[in-house]
Amino acid sequence: MEEQNNNRTKWLHLRLKPDEYQKIFKKFSKSTCRKLSEYARKNLLEKPVTTNYRNQSLDEFMSEIIRLRGELNAIGNNFNQAVKKLHTLQQIPEFKNWIISYELEKKILFNKVEEIKKYIQKMAEKWLQS
Repeated sequence: MEEQNNNRTKWLHLRLKPDEYQKIFKKFSKSTCRKLSEYARKNLLEKPVTTNYRNQSLDEFMSEIIRLRGELNAIGNNFNQAVKKLHTLQQIPEFKNWIISYELEKKILFNKVEEIKKYIQKMAEKWLQS
């Protein structure tokens, strides 16, 4: 049996302008290739190059969800503080004030939860159309 040599022994030298190099390097950076030479070889030999891409709708979804999570955390903290205050109340007028405050916080919470539901529904419809 003859042993086949798979080592790359031939060199291809290439000179580029800085802007040409930057253009190629930018595309290489978005690919899954580990080395620039691998990326260039695949392009020259017309082999498929796998690239990473960002999904803009997913990015928008994530930023909105992160914002809503922060708001929900703040509302949760307010609710916890209100419940702690409830445990310290001694008189009925204080209790009435707490109930009014609680109802306001509950309304804000339910509005935010509804906003999250609507946004998730909107994103689900977008994904189903794709």
